Amino acid sequence: MLIAFLMAPQGVEQIELTEPWEAVTDAGDKPRLLSTKAGRIQAFHHLDKADTFPVDEVVASASADEYGALVLPGGLANPDSLRMDQDAVAFVRAFFDAGKPVAAICHAPWTLVEADVVRGRTLTSWPSLRTDIRNAGGRWVDEPVRICTAAPGPLITSRKPGDLKDFCAALTTEFARAAAEMASR
Repeated sequence: MLIAFLMAPQGVEQIELTEPWEAVTDAGDKPRLLSTKAGRIQAFHHLDKADTFPVDEVVASASADEYGALVLPGGLANPDSLRMDQDAVAFVRAFFDAGKPVAAICHAPWTLVEADVVRGRTLTSWPSLRTDIRNAGGRWVDEPVRICTAAPGPLITSRKPGDLKDFCAALTTEFARAAAEMASR
């Protein structure tokens, strides 16, 4: 299955990109890095610059129809930038409209709030987002990983880099389930 990893040109927490990327690759899926601009994205280790990664596709020209699932890595600046980009927000919303699985960690649910897709769902995130999630009609919980199936397509969320092992296990399981369902149709 082709998996979209969406992030801004800078500000993504590197480990929240690389560990899920490795998990989906190890599961036999093919990840693709999407961003709001062509070129390379600049990852960070907290507030320090880390590695850069090549962009495979610009989100403005991408279609959610091409992908089986979406991963939204966190980092403080990354989702804040994404939620200000109409193409990124529309791309995220399209996954929910299609009932496809979405996985978001740390600060990434800010983009979900902007896409107006948390209403009626239970999710977790970095604790500072709890009020934003509640104000958007979601229910916030303090758990390492939460899989919400309140609407078509699972939403897999996690709080922080320390939860990556659980997050990666949950997203690969849900992505495999979604691929099996699509294959049986």
